[in-house]
Amino acid sequence: MLALAVTIHNLPEGMAVGVVFAGAESGISNISLASAIAVSLGIAIQNVPEGAIISMPMRAAGNSKWKSFVIGSGAMFYVVVEELIPEASNGQHSNLSTIGFAIGFVLMMVLDVVMG
Repeated sequence: MLALAVTIHNLPEGMAVGVVFAGAESGISNISLASAIAVSLGIAIQNVPEGAIISMPMRAAGNSKWKSFVIGSGAMFYVVVEELIPEASNGQHSNLSTIGFAIGFVLMMVLDVVMG
């Protein structure tokens, strides 16, 4: 139920980010690219506690700390990619772009840690 509630909660957030970037790109409104990035960053930061909301019940259900964290992070990655990156959800195989994003992110983090 919590995962469904967080997912439904993130739909308007995705729309807000899309609208603010569309406004910045159109040049018609007084929205700057910096303000669009600020809105996106604010939404991304507040998604961290939402990930914890998913992870904490998983931990209470008996999963390990690592598995609970991975489930919560995975749920948040999926929501962010599917809702905040509009091109990722276009087409018939939108889950492939989400999986590709997650693999690319993990690879980037591994390389960052390994190479300093």
